[in-house]
Amino acid sequence: MIFCVEDDTGIRELMIYALGSAGFSAKGFSDGVSFFKAMGGETPELVLLDIMLPGEDGISILKRLREGESATAKVPVIMASAKGTEYDKVIGLDLGADDYLAKPFGMMEMVSRVRAVLRRTNGRDMAGKNEGKGRDGCFRMGELVMDLAGHQVSVCGERIALTFKEYELLRLFLAHPGKVFTRGQLLGQVWGFGYEGETRTVDVHVGTLRMKLGECGSYIETVRGVGYRMERMG
Repeated sequence: MIFCVEDDTGIRELMIYALGSAGFSAKGFSDGVSFFKAMGGETPELVLLDIMLPGEDGISILKRLREGESATAKVPVIMASAKGTEYDKVIGLDLGADDYLAKPFGMMEMVSRVRAVLRRTNGRDMAGKNEGKGRDGCFRMGELVMDLAGHQVSVCGERIALTFKEYELLRLFLAHPGKVFTRGQLLGQVWGFGYEGETRTVDVHVGTLRMKLGECGSYIETVRGVGYRMERMG
């Protein structure tokens, strides 16, 4: 889930729509009060945070986030500002922002920045959401092991050669066991925003991934009429 904190209703709705089209789930907030209320019940994977907000501004919100509880302090934040001044950018980055968007920005650029920040931060414990991930940075499910640092996958101790797309599909499934992904969401997250191929591409890649994983391929379940999910162990 991505939280968008933006007081302009039109821009906020456009951001949520663009993120949704790219396969992400997103929620919007017009100010710090509603944002922190939502944070009390859910920790997002990333926050898009405007600097100029009514009441508490984005810089103050960022400072509170970084000084908060461990899960909150680790959430990646991309700052956005119409000011575009070097001072705002430096202050935000010094306080712990992961990236910066200068308004006006294109939706494709925003999605690209979101993807880049999430890729950079995947090595961290994303607010405890990577349920199958061990302290050694590996995903484990039965005899299936994905070593993120080594970019390797093995089944029963035998290394499995995967293409980049197959690896990314498997990483996404393992990071969210039990979550159902539609074919459109998988296209958006693995192939990228704006990909014009057919959803059949997902089916083909999932099929070859299952075949390569052998007995562990059955962990990837088909949800009829919807998409796919990784079986939740235990």
